[in-house]
Amino acid sequence: MSLVIIGSVAFDTIETPKERREKIVGGSGTYCALAASYFTRPKLVAVVGDDFPGDVIAFLKKRKVDLRGLEIVQGGKTFHWQGRYGTDPNQRETVRTDLNVFRGFRPEIPPSYKKADILFLANIDPDVQESVVRQVAKPRLTAMDTIGLWINTKREALLRVLRQVDIFFANDEEVRMISGERNLIAAGKKILEMGPSFVVLKKGEHGALILGRNRVFGILAYPCENVVDPTGAGDSFAGGFLGYLDKVGTFTWPEIKRAAAYGSALASFTIEDFGIDRFKTLRLREIEERFFRFRRNASF
Repeated sequence: MSLVIIGSVAFDTIETPKERREKIVGGSGTYCALAASYFTRPKLVAVVGDDFPGDVIAFLKKRKVDLRGLEIVQGGKTFHWQGRYGTDPNQRETVRTDLNVFRGFRPEIPPSYKKADILFLANIDPDVQESVVRQVAKPRLTAMDTIGLWINTKREALLRVLRQVDIFFANDEEVRMISGERNLIAAGKKILEMGPSFVVLKKGEHGALILGRNRVFGILAYPCENVVDPTGAGDSFAGGFLGYLDKVGTFTWPEIKRAAAYGSALASFTIEDFGIDRFKTLRLREIEERFFRFRRNASF
């Protein structure tokens, strides 16, 4: 099996009520690839400037992330996002976004990536997502994510991509914006009518809800008392989810539910430290231990 991820590799400046961190490594592609790397060898398509640290590239390679699809623009600056969290970690404010080399990002998929079994279109411009879909030859499973910016500014392009995917990851606000429905179940069902086989509703500290045709499954978030940095939790969820499916090679309903538990486990580790720092010490046995706690806690 093979998993190809198209997303951002970026710098984040994070402000929380307790601390501020300047230009730490983040990006949807980064979090997703690192989370998936505990189950498979993901292939990452992204772009950075030559200001991106070499030690992070070395770390990604150490985690067995295939970087043949990572473009390094000489003389360019890496995408930089700055955000602020208040006392509620589910709410954040974007302070500044500098797209830099990401502004003109038009990915060319390496030949060795074009026969991907699983394709993940992270929360990037839907026109770019659509161009990637045209380059990859009939994946067994295609998944996508998005953000409110694209729903507001490129709705028609987003809906075109939505018709071509199997799994759609989104949070409460995003599914309501797309569907026009306030009730989450009604919103999810309306999106299922637009094309996907499954809608994965990411609900932050309240877990996730998976809707399929005539199927519903809810998974709790792992109970964490100390949330350091919520950034990247949703991308880590998607990475754990898709990485596990790539490992097992089957997309049955029982495996979809297990994938959600693994995704929740990876998200719960991500928020324990700033940026990608928790991945530097995280071991597979810790993930497995947390997965089994999920299964025990969900049984009655």
